[in-house]
Amino acid sequence: MNSLPASRIVALVAAGVALALAAAALTVVLADVATTSAAPAHGGRQVVAPPASAGQGHNGGATIAGRATATANPLYKTGRLTDVKCRPGTLPAGSISAYRRFLTRVTACLNKAWAAQFRKAGMPFSKPRLRIITRKVKTPCGTWNTGADGVYCSTDRTMYLMIGKDQLRNPFPLGITRLIAHEYGHHVQQVSGIWDYYWAARTVAGKARRLQLSRRSELQAECFSAAFMSTMKGTSLVTDADWAYTVGWFRKNGAKGWPQNDHGKGPTQAAWMTRGFNRGTPGACNTWAASARSVT
Repeated sequence: MNSLPASRIVALVAAGVALALAAAALTVVLADVATTSAAPAHGGRQVVAPPASAGQGHNGGATIAGRATATANPLYKTGRLTDVKCRPGTLPAGSISAYRRFLTRVTACLNKAWAAQFRKAGMPFSKPRLRIITRKVKTPCGTWNTGADGVYCSTDRTMYLMIGKDQLRNPFPLGITRLIAHEYGHHVQQVSGIWDYYWAARTVAGKARRLQLSRRSELQAECFSAAFMSTMKGTSLVTDADWAYTVGWFRKNGAKGWPQNDHGKGPTQAAWMTRGFNRGTPGACNTWAASARSVT
C-alpha cells in the first residue's frame, strides 16, 4: 500500500480537527414543552411551546394525519435534490470575511435547491435566516449553549453559526458545508410540517420514545445534508476521498460528546449519511417510517 504524501496527511489531520469541533459543538435548539412549568425553559432543547397545529388524538398520541406529515410528506416524491451547480469558492485559513462569504454562498445554494424541491412538491417555502457570529449570543430559543458552534432556532427560523479561532485556524470546507446543510435540514423539517408530528409525538412520549424521536429528526437532517452534498460530488469541495474520510470519521466519532443517545450511534449516522449521498433524494431520508433498528 502506498503511503500518503505529507501534505495529504496534514490536510486530513486538519480535517479531523475541524470535524471534531463541528460534531462535538453542534447543537440544535428546538422548540419544546417545559415539563415542570408553563414558562419556557432555557435548556438545550426545552425552550418554547410546540406549534399550535400539532394535533393530538383521543388516546394521547399524535393524530394519523399529523403522523403522515412526517411519514408520507410530499417532499419524499420529488426525486433527486436539484443540482444548482453550487460552487462556493475557497475557504482560506485566518479570514472571517472568507468564512462569511463562503457560508453565505452555500446558504444561497441551499435556498435554491430546496425551493425547487418544494415547488416540485407543490408546497409553500420560505428561506431561513443566517447569522454568522464570532461570540455567544442569546437567541429567541434561549441562552447560547456552552461550546456550541451552530444552532437552528425554530422560533425565528434562523441558523446561527459561530466561527471561533479554532475554525479560523483549521478550515475544512466540506465539513462546514455539511454542518450548515444539516442545520438547513432542520429548517426543511420545520417548513414542510414534518416537525408538527415530531412535537405532537414528543408531548406524550416517555424518555425512551423522546430519544428515538430525536434520533429520527437528527438522522433525517443529516441525510438531507448528505443529499445536498451529493449534488457537488466530484467537485473540489466534495472529492471522493474527503467524503469517505468524513463518513468514516462520523462512524467512529459521531456519537461522542453527547451525554445520551439523541443523535444516533456513529455507525447509524454514517449509514444515513451514505444513504442520502448515494441516492440524493429527500425520499431516501424518511427516518420516520424506518424501523427502530435503523435509528439506533
